[in-house]
Amino acid sequence: MENKQQHATAYWKQNLKYLIILLLIWFIVSFGCGILFREELNEIRLGGFKLGFWFAQQGSIYVFVLLIFVYVRLMNKLDKKFGFDE
Repeated sequence: MENKQQHATAYWKQNLKYLIILLLIWFIVSFGCGILFREELNEIRLGGFKLGFWFAQQGSIYVFVLLIFVYVRLMNKLDKKFGFDE
């Protein structure tokens, strides 16, 4: 019984680690690139638009969608590692 509890605890810790890292990336991209580093990024143009503007309007959304796919892939690997896959 204790071994199952340790197994579940290790699974949950790894899951939380993934969540924290991915949310931190999203925060840096959305808040950092869209607000804090906007002036520096506006020196670069992407498709005719300033890069800071692009991150504030669309870039953080694209990164968030990409992070969803990364999370799914990481969780599928984690499920297989801990035997929770179907």
